[in-house]
Formats: sequence, structure tokens, C-alpha cells
Amino acid sequence: MNPISIQVNGRGFSRHAEPRMHLGDFLRDELRLTGTHLGCEHGVCGACTVLVNGQPTRSCITFAVACEGQEVTTIEGYDDDAVMQRLRPAFTRHHALQCGFCTPGMLTTARDIVLRLPHADEARVRLELSGNLCRCTGYQGIVDAILDVLQQQRDTPDAQVEKLRQTLSLPRTIALGPVPTPSQAQPPARSPAKPPTADPVAAAEMAEVDPVAMAKAKAKGNAIEVHFDVPYPADQVWEFMGDLPAVASCLPGATIDSHEGERVKGTIAIKFGPMSAAFAGAARLERDDAARRAVLRGAGQDSLSKSRTQGDITYRLEALTAGNTRVHVDMIYALQGPLAQFSRSGLVKDFVRRMVADFGRQITRRLGGQTVASNEPQPTVSVAGMMWSVLWNRIRGWFGKPPQL
Repeated sequence: MNPISIQVNGRGFSRHAEPRMHLGDFLRDELRLTGTHLGCEHGVCGACTVLVNGQPTRSCITFAVACEGQEVTTIEGYDDDAVMQRLRPAFTRHHALQCGFCTPGMLTTARDIVLRLPHADEARVRLELSGNLCRCTGYQGIVDAILDVLQQQRDTPDAQVEKLRQTLSLPRTIALGPVPTPSQAQPPARSPAKPPTADPVAAAEMAEVDPVAMAKAKAKGNAIEVHFDVPYPADQVWEFMGDLPAVASCLPGATIDSHEGERVKGTIAIKFGPMSAAFAGAARLERDDAARRAVLRGAGQDSLSKSRTQGDITYRLEALTAGNTRVHVDMIYALQGPLAQFSRSGLVKDFVRRMVADFGRQITRRLGGQTVASNEPQPTVSVAGMMWSVLWNRIRGWFGKPPQL
């Protein structure tokens, strides 16, 4: 147990905490400040957002001991805040809250938007809010409330708000706690962080697939094993699947921008209901010709939501007969960012199985000599149609009927 001295909402506190206790748990359990809500506890939903030295911070993934000597502001500490005095009535006026679970984190993010982006339009406000999830409102009321406050400040400037904006423009840092002595147990050192880049393809090239992250993803259930059959000899199928551009043409939503040896850059576009994403990234293929086994290791980033993904796709060929081949596909994936909420859905796994089955049919079509015409549109991931098919197959399964692929 380590003693922590911390400033919270203008008051000093000193408490003991386990080294692995997160700030959100410390605030709720030790200081009884239960206005900070814990949702996903993975830094995705934004409900736990608080200020640390004036910066919005996910308290569910920030260690309490790292905040030694820092200044933390929770939803309980905004009573005299000039921005919050405008935001709270605006949220009420525009019906920007229902159950209220996301509201503390949403207000904290909204306050940051008002101070940091005085000329933000609706598109920018929506982008800034993409890290805060709300299951109730549809976001329109929240967006309208923030735009309302921004307009108020333009029409009738509040001197206190302007002063806060000037303070915000100063360099800000979050200093970690004191350096521990060598006698204290330390986790294994990590490699230095790579510099950020605005280019998602370059970011994906820099990112190596982390085996530890992959192991955690598999433990969490982010793994899928599927197979499909192709009515052609194994040698012919293996040769075809070594041609990355040809394989990409069979995968809905995939496009290849460049190809050099066993490395490839490209984009996979998906549309999940009203949400769309385009993961631009890079991958490399490792082949074992003797075993007819290969691993495609890749990473990508969606430029809009800033969600990142990495994963391994292992496939191996099994000769069923002289003219029939079974392709076994094992997928392990990790997803970070706003889209991570969809990564553990059973329907998503069913959807992926369906997409792989369609991928197998496209390979059969290409091996049969049916080339893609120049005027033929690139196939896309039609989640709506596939999802209806997935649901129908589940219903058929409830009544003992075999699923249709």
C-alpha cells in the first residue's frame, strides 16, 4: 500500500492505495466521489472522464499512484466553473441527457470542447465527442447544447470563460509520481513509444503486432476459427492465395494501394448500420510452402474515429481429395478506440463467419476463370444484408433447421 497525496476539487487528500488501483476506483471507493461513473473500464466509453491538471483523462485506465501531487477535478467540483454554469442549463434545455450515466464524462468533454475550440462547427463537435458513448440520446441534444454554449460565448462573452481559455493555451503536463527506488518491484520495461503520425498507413507500418496483446485478445474471446471448401486441388489453391492482390479482390471492402514482395498496404472499408469506417494499414505475409500454411500480420487505423486494430490471420490448406481443398482460417484480433465496443459481439463473429464464406465463394469463382471486369464495382461489406442473413440463420437454428451459407 502506497500513501497518495492528491488535490481533488480544490481539497487535499492523503490516502493509502494499492499500486494497481485506478484513479476511478480511488475517487469512488476511497474519497466517496461517486459522480465519476465507471462503464467499460477499458478507456473506451468515456463515462469516467475527469480532469487531471486541467486535461480530460480516462480515470479507469489511469493509476491513482501516478496522480501523486496532481490536481484532479471531478463532476462534483464544477459548481463555480464559468463554462459549466452555461453547459448544465444548456444540457437541460436541449434534452441532452436521459439516464445520466454518461453525463459526467460527457460534460467534462463538452467543457474541453468549449474552451479549446471556440469556433467549432457541428462536424467538429461530433468528432470531438466520438470518444464518449451514449446509449440514450442519439447525441443530437448533446451536440446542440455544446453549439448553443459556443454561440453564447461569441454573442455575450464571459470574461471568466475567456480567462480559462487563456489558461488552457499554456503548456500543460501531467507529471507522474516520484521515481521509485530500485528496491521496489517494477514491471518489465517497455520499448520507447513511437512518435505519433497523422498518416494511418505510416502508423500501421510502424506498429508491430504485439504478441502480448494478441494473447490477451484471445483470452477475451476475440478469436474466430472458421473454414471453407474450394473444389480445386490444394497446390492450385495455395498458389492463388500467395497472390495478395488477387486475394484482396475476393475480400469485400478491401483495396490494395501498394504491393512489394510479401508486404502490402491498403484499406478495408466496413459499414455497420449508420457507422462506417475505413481501416488504412499495412500487413506482411509469412508463408510456409511445405506445410501450406501462412500468417498475415497486420495493423490499421480508421482516420475518422481514430480506432486502431491489429491482428493475425492464419490459414492452412487441407487436401480433402485430389480435387477438393479445405481452407482453415484462424483469426485473432485486438481493437482499440471507439469501435472496440463492437469487438466482443456474438453477432459480429457470426458476421465474420458469413464474410469468410463469401470470401471462399469468390476464390472459387476466380479459380474457375471468372475474372473481375473493369467496370464491375468493388464488392463491399454489406453488413445490413449479411446481418439479416445471420439473424435468419439463428432463428432457423432455434427450430432445428440447418443454417444456410
